[in-house]
Order: sequence, then structure tokens, then C-alpha cells
Amino acid sequence: MNTDRPGSATTETGQYDFVVVANRLPVDRVTNEDGSSGFRRAPGGLVTALHPIMSASSGAWVGWHGAVDETLEDFDNDGIHLVPVALSEADVELYYEGFSNSTLWPLYHDVIVPPEYHRTWWDAYKAINQRFADATLRVAAPGATVWVHDYQLQLVPRILRMARPDLKIGFFNHIPFPSMSLFAQLPWRTQILEGLAGADLVGFQRKDDADNFMNCLQNFTDYSIQGFEATPPFEHDTQNICTAAPHPISIDTSEVARLARDPQIIARAAQIRHELGNPKTVMLGVDRLDYTKGIRHRLKAYGELLSDQALQAGEVCLIQVASPSRENVGRYMQLRNQVELMVGQITGQHDTISHTTLRYLHHSYPLREMIALYLAADVLLVTALRDGMNLVAKEYVASHQDGRGVLVLSEFTGAADQLNDAVLVNPHDIAGMKRKIIAAVTMDETEQSERMQRMIQHLEHNDVQHWSRHFLDDLNELAETHRPTSPTKVSEV
Repeated sequence: MNTDRPGSATTETGQYDFVVVANRLPVDRVTNEDGSSGFRRAPGGLVTALHPIMSASSGAWVGWHGAVDETLEDFDNDGIHLVPVALSEADVELYYEGFSNSTLWPLYHDVIVPPEYHRTWWDAYKAINQRFADATLRVAAPGATVWVHDYQLQLVPRILRMARPDLKIGFFNHIPFPSMSLFAQLPWRTQILEGLAGADLVGFQRKDDADNFMNCLQNFTDYSIQGFEATPPFEHDTQNICTAAPHPISIDTSEVARLARDPQIIARAAQIRHELGNPKTVMLGVDRLDYTKGIRHRLKAYGELLSDQALQAGEVCLIQVASPSRENVGRYMQLRNQVELMVGQITGQHDTISHTTLRYLHHSYPLREMIALYLAADVLLVTALRDGMNLVAKEYVASHQDGRGVLVLSEFTGAADQLNDAVLVNPHDIAGMKRKIIAAVTMDETEQSERMQRMIQHLEHNDVQHWSRHFLDDLNELAETHRPTSPTKVSEV
């Protein structure tokens, strides 16, 4: 049995029946008209899905407010009680940039770059997970539902379970979960697994991820595995049954479709094409600047298609949006330099005075501008080497209610399981990807429409609200079914 247990946690109870725990609060800091500082609701699928539930119930959200070395009191915003967790500059460096994004992120994404294993990072990760758990325990009412999110907080479910067996605890992993052979590298593999297994339900983007989690539990802990249920031994300090299941996340389909019908956004899409010189084909890539996204593979394939003259300068333009990401981390600075070098080589070799073959945009854009870009694009290129879901692919499909457009989608994304009418590619196979891109560019309108309408229909039935309702309904049912008949034993720490 694991002896590296989390520290003690308060057993104080609060008044909130539904508590979301995530690395960030669902607000952005803004400057008001009078010059004072305030917060406004942040865009994003998670807050869109959970806001109605939290407003209808007594809901609280625990997370970091985004500023270092600043302690804030709890406050209310847009119908949600917000519980800020303070992080110092050292916390961000060790827990977030260190263990979360230089240990777990590369490990969970198939070791595209080597993970780093440092005990000081692990110690910070444990301490910050304890801090998030303590904040949660302070506000959660007796019998509350607590939904913990993502790889930064994998120890929180077990800490909550040990302190408050009355809670219904769910966890959702937004990124992939690695195979047993990869996860075996992690020195703290047992602690992470037992941390997650404190939840009644652990949700994943794909069935393969749930399979990987169960295989790891079976091989690296003393849990008994029956299908997708994991049961601890009698002497274990948590006695909940943990269930793993695929719960693929989605988007606010109706809102994206509504924006795609907005005359101003439609006009903006036409303006984008005009500013590019009205090429015959506009292709689009939209990614965080991350090594998992396959941007270099995409640019290599595109550059070769131009060199082969399979695509003609003047007839085609690729817009590559690469939003800034973790710019203080060495691997990301290196990636940016590599991508910008490739962009310079392609434009230098293939641009003409009157036409550009590649427009590179190292910015983030609001949703309305993104919808205009989706509408302007004939082809969306999603070539991730590994991706939990990829919501950009779903937003592109939902934008094209008229049936135009072709989605070229990496088979290594969660979205490929659902959007199987996309043109699926293996981004490691540059020659194969080039053939698929040409097939997308030359696809006739009838086939485009048939593929797009089937994918739109899927998204209309499986939007982000359906995702959240389905997860929470399953969590409630599992927690009630598997509620232990005797009190959970809490071991001394």
C-alpha cells in the first residue's frame, strides 16, 4: 500500500452543493471604466457547460485567479461563488511549469519530448494539490458533488475522500492518459493513480484512455479490477469503488452555429479572403503553439506540396494561427523558433509580390474572429501528434452549416473517434498527409456537404451541455450505488 500519503486536511464543511475544482477560475481580470480592477466571465467550453448548473444550484468554483503572490478573498461573479487559490512565483515555476507541464504533459502525450522528473517539482505538486483540496473542503456542503478537472490536480480526489467520505467526487482528464509502458516511467505513479482513484467516476476523452488508466491501476497498485471498476483492498485508507469511463467533451454547438449566421461575421469572412487576394483555396490551422499539435509536420507537408507544384502559389494560402503558450518554458521557445524558421523558408521560396502562400499569426483571437476564420477557410488542417480531443475541429464543423468545407483531422485526436467523416490523416506520414490534403482541396461540393452534414448532426446531439449532464448523472448514480455501508477509515499521516 502507498505510504506517501497526502497531508492532513480540514474537515470543516461549507454551504455549496456543487463545487468545481480546476487550475484556473472561470474569469479574466479586467480594468473597469473607473480604473479599478475587476473580473469578467471567461470564454470557454467548461464554463459554458457548467454555468447553468452552478447558477441553478448552490455552486462554487475553486481555482487560481491568475496572478502570482496575490491573496484574494472569496467573491461572487455572474452567479457563481469563486474561491481563489493563491500561488506564488515559486509555486507556478515548480507545480505548474515544472511538474504539470514538464513532467506530466510530455509523459501523457506519448513522450513527444522527454519528461523531466524532479523531486522538488513533485513536492510542490503535492503541496498545491493539498491547497486546492483544503479550499474545496472549506466550501463543500455535506454530501456535495465535487467535480475536479485535469492533470494539474490528480491528487485532489483522494485527499477529499480521506477527509470527507460523504462527498460525491468526479474527475475529468482533459488530456490523454498514457499507456502502461509509458506511465511506468513516472517515479510517483502509484501516488498519482491512487489520487485519481479517490473519485467515484474518472472521465476520459477516449475509451483507450480509460483502458490505460485501468491497466495502470491493475499493475501498479493493489486495487482489484473488474471491467472498468476498481476496488481497493479492505485495509486501504479509502474504500470507494472508482469507475473509469469515456466522456468525450464537446462544444456549445448552437452558439457556434448562431455566430456563423451573423451577417457581420459572414462579412468579416469575405473580407479575410479578399485581404489574402481571393485565392482559390484557403487552408487554416488553429493551435496553441505546442509541440503536441504537429505544426511542423503540417508546414513540412504544405511546403513540399508547393515545391512539387501540386499546390500553386497564387491559388492557395494557408493561415496558421499559433496562439502563445508557456513562453517561459525552454521547449516552447525552441518550438517557436523552429516554426518561425519554417514559415520564413516557405514564404521566402513561394510568395510572390501579389500573393502570399502562408500567413502566420502568433496571436490569440476572440471567438467571433475565430468563427470568421472558420467560415473563410475551405480546409481546416488538424494534424496533432496527440490530442485529448481538439475542440477546434468541432468548432469548424459547427460553423459550416451550409455544408461547405473539409476537415483534415489527425487520427491521434479524440475528435477522430466522433468526426469520422473527416479526412483522417497520420501526421507522421508526410507523403500520406500530402495525398490527403490534395484530396481535401479537390473534393467535390456534394461529398463535402454529405460529410459535413453528418458531422454537424453528431455535434447537435452531443454538445457540451449533453457532456456535462451525462457525466454528472453518471457520477450521481455511481456514488449512490457504491456508497460504502461502513465509514471510511482515515489513516494517520
